[in-house]
Amino acid sequence: MITLRALGLILGLCAASAAQSQDATPAALAEAALAQFSAAQSQLDAANAATDRVKALTGVIKAYESGLEAMRAGLRQAALRESEIESAFQNESGQVANLLGVLINLRPDASPAALVHPTGPIGHARAGMLVAAITPSMQAQTEELRTRLLEVSILRELEGEALVVLEAGLKNVQTARTDLSQAMSTRTDLPRRFVADPERVQELINGSETLESFASSLAVMDVVDGLSNLPDLESAKGTWPLPVQSRLLRGFEEPDAAGVKRPGWVLAARPLSLVVTPWPATIRYQGAFLDYGNVIILEPGNDVLLVIAGLEEVYGDIGSVIPAGSAVGLMAGASPDLEAFVTNATQGTGAGLTETLYIEVREGGKPVDPNLWFTQ
Repeated sequence: MITLRALGLILGLCAASAAQSQDATPAALAEAALAQFSAAQSQLDAANAATDRVKALTGVIKAYESGLEAMRAGLRQAALRESEIESAFQNESGQVANLLGVLINLRPDASPAALVHPTGPIGHARAGMLVAAITPSMQAQTEELRTRLLEVSILRELEGEALVVLEAGLKNVQTARTDLSQAMSTRTDLPRRFVADPERVQELINGSETLESFASSLAVMDVVDGLSNLPDLESAKGTWPLPVQSRLLRGFEEPDAAGVKRPGWVLAARPLSLVVTPWPATIRYQGAFLDYGNVIILEPGNDVLLVIAGLEEVYGDIGSVIPAGSAVGLMAGASPDLEAFVTNATQGTGAGLTETLYIEVREGGKPVDPNLWFTQ
């Protein structure tokens, strides 16, 4: 664990720089990460005995993912701060060396030879005045340099101790993901809105050349089957959280490098990130579809479908009703080892967002800008 002494010193030493910057200090970010890791570990220990193990494990993974993001930010800030201090030290140490050289050459001694020399007394007086004027400034600079060197030392100690916690966190979140996949495969406690007809669903897939046509066919199926109405979602617009920790890569109808436009969002996420439903919904479809990878189509309300595509692993049964925040799948990729994690973190918190997730919202069978529904 990161020592309180290190944290206390870092907080004090970084106070001045924090006052000039909107960014959190490395210590503050480390504290946030440790709190989240601690909470995640407690949840993981209790998950096996939880009544709703799926919900418990979902919470564990979310806590670890939040802790890992905080740790990334902390390592990045620590690396930037250390680089800043070392650069400043190199610049100022050269200036100090030059100043010391000048003072040595002045030699403001009070020897008789210096005083009787024609220019000796004047030179002696000038040297004395110069030293008297410079000494307080030199002392201040020396103290500042000493403080900065101490801060570098503590930053390195902070990083070293954080890596121990980080290594355990990377292993524990992977354990939680495996446990969640197993728990989801045996889950039988969800209510069902309808019983899926596999042959009928397959016919829809075979008759659909695009994701858009398949989603439209599902909407028509609702009307044909006379499924019970769902709550109105008008008041929910603009309140949905993103289904995965991510960054927006391409917006609605924004062309990609090949000029292809899609009526949805493309999100950049980290490997193996947990994907959840932002709203209570009925699972209308889950499985592979064309070249979209694994797809899950959720129905949160009447005439509203949420399409999530690009998953490596997908959870749930068609017809099941799932609460908000329920896990619906995992992103593709491999979990980074400790060295890769640290490398990505020091390059920036955006590094390592190697997986893409596509989300689309459809109202009345037509795609709409997800910005109408999601908070971000």
